[in-house]
Formats: sequence, C-alpha cells, structure tokens
Amino acid sequence: MRKTVLIFGLIAGLIVTSLMLVSMLLMDNGTIGFENGELFGYATMIIALSMIYFGVRSFRDNHNHGVLSFGKGFQVGILIAAIAAVIYASGWEVYVSTSSGDFMEQYTTQYLAQMEKDGASITEREQMKVEMDSMANMYKNPVIRFGMTLMEIVPVGLIITLLSAFLLKRNENIN
Repeated sequence: MRKTVLIFGLIAGLIVTSLMLVSMLLMDNGTIGFENGELFGYATMIIALSMIYFGVRSFRDNHNHGVLSFGKGFQVGILIAAIAAVIYASGWEVYVSTSSGDFMEQYTTQYLAQMEKDGASITEREQMKVEMDSMANMYKNPVIRFGMTLMEIVPVGLIITLLSAFLLKRNENIN
C-alpha cells in the first residue's frame, strides 16, 4: 500500500502544484483574473486529484486478489490526498516566499472592486475591507497560511476519495 500511496500522491501533488504555479503566473501577467483563477484552481485540483481514483484502482487490482473494501479504498485514497495536499501547500509557501508577497492585498483589491461592481454599499465594502485586512494579517503567519492552503484542497480530496472508494469497492474477485 505504501508504494501505491506514495507514487500516486506524489504525482497528484506535482500536478496540482505545477498547475497552481502556472495559474499564478497567468494571473500575475493579467492573462486570467482572480475570478477565473479560482475556477481554474479548483478545476486543476479535480484533474490532479483524479490520481486518487487511479491509485485506489491500482491498489485494488494489484493487491488482495482484486478485492477492496470501502474502508481500505478510503484509506488508500485519503493518504494519496494527504500527500498531494502537503505538496500543494508547500508549493504555495514557496510561491509566496519568492513572489512579491502582496497576494492578499491584490486579492482584497479585486474582491472589493467586484463588490462595488455588484452594487454593494460603501458601508458593506468598508466592513469587508476590515474583515479582509484582519485575514491578511493572519495570513502573514506561515503556520496559519499553510493550514488555510490545506483547507482549499482537502475537501476536494475527501470528495474524490469517497467517490473512488465507493465506485471501486469489490467484495469478491471478478475474473
């Protein structure tokens, strides 16, 4: 199990981190905006975390005569997701430390501009600015930032793990 989890976790982590870095470069040069960056980011997570399905399937087909319980499938999948998530959060830390470091300021500016465009009042925008400034202050702490980054990808990994374990469970060997 360890080999399967490591191989597929590393592949998923490298894919999602590479695509995240590409999306950040595209956002930095203005090719895609923040609103599309978020959509692009979650789409790349789904693509990369599809490795969970392939990892669980590989484990099922190559171990225990093709039999796989939901629990064992879940265990394999969640470990793959955990490895991918740690690589992703680590990649984000590298990006933040080597970039201009003003991601939260850019995000706040973009978010407030979108609120104005959507017709939010000055009071609502000022209130949101206070909340976002507080979040930006917390975001300066690398431990909190790492945890926040994990919370972006872990739910996606959990959903794909649950689906994979359910779809790939097999109570007896089918030849």
